[in-house]
Amino acid sequence: MILISACLCGVNCKYSGGNNEHREILDLFKNEEVVLVCPEQLGGMETPRLPHEIVGGTGKDVIEHRAKVLSKEGDDSTEKFLKGAYETLNIAKLYNAKVAILKAKSPSCGAGKIYDGTFSSNSINGNGVTAELLIKNGIKVYTEENFKLMR
Repeated sequence: MILISACLCGVNCKYSGGNNEHREILDLFKNEEVVLVCPEQLGGMETPRLPHEIVGGTGKDVIEHRAKVLSKEGDDSTEKFLKGAYETLNIAKLYNAKVAILKAKSPSCGAGKIYDGTFSSNSINGNGVTAELLIKNGIKVYTEENFKLMR
């Protein structure tokens, strides 16, 4: 079983209300057993919503309560991002998923690189909250930028 960010398969759950459909990942969805997830919606965030970034660190720091996830207007959504991460982990465990393909650079799903918290499109090394939690629990996380390495 593979977890996939729902936005990558055309579900309109992106912060803007749109999606990040990726044709090759959508083809994978048609030919493999997958579960679609949107950690932000699972955490109680509305769609559409303001863009959010991790401020003061990475997903690891959010999990360890040393950083926050804030909207572009400064609203604190840290608890919702944490809830969504743990709900996603519960789904992964329920389906015995060992692999996830998540949205690159997202404050939830980014793996390896995320935006730096300044809302200026600058990125830093690190993982989003959900990606970090999944990795800590032994799930291999890819993004649409490197998922071909799975095979």
